[in-house]
Amino acid sequence: MNFHHRNVKIVATMGPASEDEATLRALIAAGVDVVRLNFSHGTHEQHAAVLRRVREISHRLGKAVAVLQDLQGPKIRVGQLPTEPLSLKADETVILYPEDASPPKEADTKAIPVDFPDLPRVAHPGGRILLDDGHLELHTLTVDKPWVRAKVVLGGELRSHKGINFPGTPLDIPGFTAKDERDLAFGLKQGVDAVAVSFVRSAADVARVRQAIAQMAPERTDLPIIAKLERPEALQNLHEIIHAADGVMVARGDLGVELPPQRVPIAQKEIITMANHHAKLVITATQMLDSMIHAPRPTRAEASDVANAVFDGTDAVMLSGETAVGDYPVEAVKMMDAIVQEAEGHFTQWGHLAEMETSATRDDARSLTRAARELAHERDVAAIAVFTQTGRTAILMSKARPRVPIFAFTPEESTYRRLSMYWGVIPQQVPFANTVETMLRHVEAALRATTPIEPGQQVVVISGFPVGAMRPPNFALLHTVGEAG
Repeated sequence: MNFHHRNVKIVATMGPASEDEATLRALIAAGVDVVRLNFSHGTHEQHAAVLRRVREISHRLGKAVAVLQDLQGPKIRVGQLPTEPLSLKADETVILYPEDASPPKEADTKAIPVDFPDLPRVAHPGGRILLDDGHLELHTLTVDKPWVRAKVVLGGELRSHKGINFPGTPLDIPGFTAKDERDLAFGLKQGVDAVAVSFVRSAADVARVRQAIAQMAPERTDLPIIAKLERPEALQNLHEIIHAADGVMVARGDLGVELPPQRVPIAQKEIITMANHHAKLVITATQMLDSMIHAPRPTRAEASDVANAVFDGTDAVMLSGETAVGDYPVEAVKMMDAIVQEAEGHFTQWGHLAEMETSATRDDARSLTRAARELAHERDVAAIAVFTQTGRTAILMSKARPRVPIFAFTPEESTYRRLSMYWGVIPQQVPFANTVETMLRHVEAALRATTPIEPGQQVVVISGFPVGAMRPPNFALLHTVGEAG
């Protein structure tokens, strides 16, 4: 079968460069599977408008697109600078101060407001302060509350609202802020398909968000929660976080500021392997095609980076600034699509497959998805078709990493959209099937519409039986195309 099907999904972040109708349509047509709304920026009205546009375009193109709400979390940021941008030169002295305190009186010293009341408590003489994902570096000289005097080590241009990190300093700040709570309530009302939680340090951070969802919208408790791993503590508690969340994001930007850069590729491999082992979603994010923010082509290193994330076994790769504020948003998606497809063409040679763990309890869904994969490879079938209400069987099938496309049939709109985040899954929304014959008709129609499948080729079909009883999967069928009644 030679039709072009990409297994690894593409997540694109929305921003001024991508939010208008025409660009959004071009991005989705170019291969975007998941749209990320970054709640560190933009207003609720802007996000609602983008979400509405995504739903319309997705419906028109007949392509499942999930919307991922990314909560800001307790990120410490530069406040509103009096001059934009502020130019910092090596060796000069600057003063940082909490936004709600009065600025220093010294006329000749550059002052940087910080959106963090606890700044004088966290900064300590001799400590490092990194700005804008480590592009600028300061060393603290003295702390005269509420002002922090620092020397510029790495200069450059600083803009308002850029992130600040205090590497090596444990920050005791709540992981789920009042702003996050307001944003989550808004996202639930708007019907987002998944929520990402920033600066997760332990399973408790995930549990807190789950609790908030249960209180605000009890009917949405199945909303997938993705834990963003961007603090060293998260790596120490990786196992418990992966158990508590539905997925994880390797947030390499912040991780690379907190950890030495050489640790990040190893952390990426560990996270992806563990997530796959526990059948959880994993997204590899930040700086994947960073140079394409301003250039029409990526560097060789970036192409290699995207390909290696594919070989590591990631479910999805993510674009941030490239699509949010870049000069070439659509080209970045097309480039990512091309690099991923090329890497996937060599996956059997270089790819890494983590074996899913077998749960202690006998789990029919896990056993069936494994059997379906073996059957597919042994019989040289064209595809695997899964019938699912909640999407769980399709997710387990995805994690078994078969060498053929996985068609996931569901009557549920929310399942249909959500499954667009998972490796290898082509979601199909179909009316509820209550006989095997109806089910096979759905399969054949979908295959004919999307793949060059020939009569006589075989498909593995997984479902619950009896078909109308909405039960977990317990039934696998080897079907020959063209033999449906």
